[in-house]
Amino acid sequence: MKIALIGYGKMGHIIERIALERGHEVVAKIDKDNRGDLCGEAFRSADVAIEFSTPATAVENIRACFAAGVPVVVGTTGWLAQLPELKAVCDKGEGTMLYASNFSVGVNIFMAVNRYLSRLMAGFPQYTPHEVETHHIHKLDHPSGTAITLAEEIAQENPRIGGWREEEGRTERLHDGELMTIDHIRSGEVPGIHTIDWDSAVDSITITHSAKSREGFALGAVISAEWLKDRKGLHTIGEVFNF
Repeated sequence: MKIALIGYGKMGHIIERIALERGHEVVAKIDKDNRGDLCGEAFRSADVAIEFSTPATAVENIRACFAAGVPVVVGTTGWLAQLPELKAVCDKGEGTMLYASNFSVGVNIFMAVNRYLSRLMAGFPQYTPHEVETHHIHKLDHPSGTAITLAEEIAQENPRIGGWREEEGRTERLHDGELMTIDHIRSGEVPGIHTIDWDSAVDSITITHSAKSREGFALGAVISAEWLKDRKGLHTIGEVFNF
């Protein structure tokens, strides 16, 4: 399979190595200094693009993939306000993409556990959820896309929770109910830690996923690219892992 990489930082280099190890060919590497290559023949020859860039450039990159007829796996977070616009393009058959806030197999298992625990907690109102996410100092957006997904899934599964908020910042309300708090920490080169604590007056129940490296994210992105090849429309990571 021919893969184009959009964003050639640390994640891009790891994705490249894993793609080559799995027998794929990397036909284009797009970064801030050669974004014009998104219009080039090499890029258009790709079966799938994998996009890990920045929140400021992600949407423009995705639209370039649509224009070139290249399906795109998107791992950049922090741009989701524009997802409905891109979904409309996909629904018209004019683009193909798969977006996930996190491509790690372990994180997606963690998300499944999170949904189950939230359903259980609907019957125990003495427990209140709180989330903390920790990432490296280079991560620009907060809360992380994964943290938002976890919080929104809690709200979807538990009618007591209406959405989430930051102590000083964004608030997202999905429906009526109390808002859970998400705190963020930026420290060193931490790949990613997500902790959800259900606290009561007498005890607390905590679940945590801690990434040891970026390898899990990169492998999941390549697996998703393999899955997306020859498909059309808008897809999710749940379809890839059957969660």
